[in-house]
Amino acid sequence: MNNSNTYKSFAAIGAAFMLLSACSEGPAEKTGEKVDDAVTDVQNSIEDTCENVKDSLNTEDKDC
Repeated sequence: MNNSNTYKSFAAIGAAFMLLSACSEGPAEKTGEKVDDAVTDVQNSIEDTCENVKDSLNTEDKDC
């Protein structure tokens, strides 16, 4: 087997490995999703609090 075929074989194996690993939902992906959800919840909470404060102060601009 010459070098060109060897490189092509390694490239094909690497691509297959990347495709298969991207399809599986492992513990790291689940943890990442939980972190994303927690960050979204905190952002929503901050925005709700800001809007409540602006509402209680009767400001014209209610957006935060």
